[in-house]
Amino acid sequence: MESAPIRAAEFFAGIGLVRTALERVKGAQVQVVWANDIKQAKRDAYAANFPDAEEHFVVRDIREVEASDLPAGIELATSSFPCIDLSLAGNRRGLSGEQSGMFWEFTKVMKGLSPRPPVILLENVYGFATSRGGADLAAALESLSKLDYSLDVIAIDARHFVPQSRPRMFIVGIQKNMLPSRVRKGLPAVTDSRPAWVQAIHGKHRQALDMHYMDLPPLPEGPQDLDGFVEVDVAASLWWGEDRVDAFVRSLSDVQRARFETLLAGDATSYRTAYRRTRRGVAMWELRKDGIAGCLRTTGGGSSKQALVQLGKGQISIRWMTPREYANLMGAHEYKLLAGTPNQQLFGFGDAVVVDVIEWIGNNYLLPILRPTCVE
Repeated sequence: MESAPIRAAEFFAGIGLVRTALERVKGAQVQVVWANDIKQAKRDAYAANFPDAEEHFVVRDIREVEASDLPAGIELATSSFPCIDLSLAGNRRGLSGEQSGMFWEFTKVMKGLSPRPPVILLENVYGFATSRGGADLAAALESLSKLDYSLDVIAIDARHFVPQSRPRMFIVGIQKNMLPSRVRKGLPAVTDSRPAWVQAIHGKHRQALDMHYMDLPPLPEGPQDLDGFVEVDVAASLWWGEDRVDAFVRSLSDVQRARFETLLAGDATSYRTAYRRTRRGVAMWELRKDGIAGCLRTTGGGSSKQALVQLGKGQISIRWMTPREYANLMGAHEYKLLAGTPNQQLFGFGDAVVVDVIEWIGNNYLLPILRPTCVE
């Protein structure tokens, strides 16, 4: 007999990549019945891909959202709350910051729900674990535990699925009275999805809080280059002119220049991504050592944008990465780019989750909890 759809609510929904991932989960249908974000441009991108957004997407500051605004029967609540105050590249104000402090608004809504969703999934940067010496993560775990959730922490770099280095940590909460037999108590072993620092989090909090873990399969190897993710046919006008390319090359440090020259002289054409950095007050370009992209970011300035460098056979071409390439690197090859300006599209993807990562968590963690008969 076909199981009932898993009813999900998507907090900080952005352009809808969590929903994109959940709808790919094998064995059970996931139905997003409520979604929220504060930015109209993100809602427009979401609606261009999910026409039913008119029925359930609420454009509103989460501080104005009440538990009564959500429909009944939510089984899964996801929250990719802002990372800017937690990121090592941000201001490190932690959960007291204006942006990342929206975590508390999420917990406020969860507290008001009766019954609460059996499962919650939170996503943020690795910096969450070290913010204020670990005090912010401890406070977050404690607050979720008081809402009757048993908690697990995992860490996944998206490079296991797409050619982009994008490390993120996840908190999975399960209502304590609904823990399935497959979850374990105690200290989890060190694995690729639970490195030593995650194991240490479990060790630090498992006595005072309800913590659990679940055995997970190894993460896949992941692609090692950008083939299949780069747009081959783009307008010639997107490629930089000779003067701009020369300025790029002149800005390279000696180490970077050696890397550049090796690739330029190669017998095959290869791609590298590059960021502009400020070193000792001087703007410089830096190529990645490997063939994958750096972490895509929200476009807020020149240093946040990623350039694509094509090198080999004595030829060099450079341009900014396109929204389609950002979509591909976020695992959203089929995503429709129908709404917003190119810069808004880049911002939306830079602020999102990698589809393949959430799909993997959905298949290997969420589905066995919420619909165990679908995986047995």
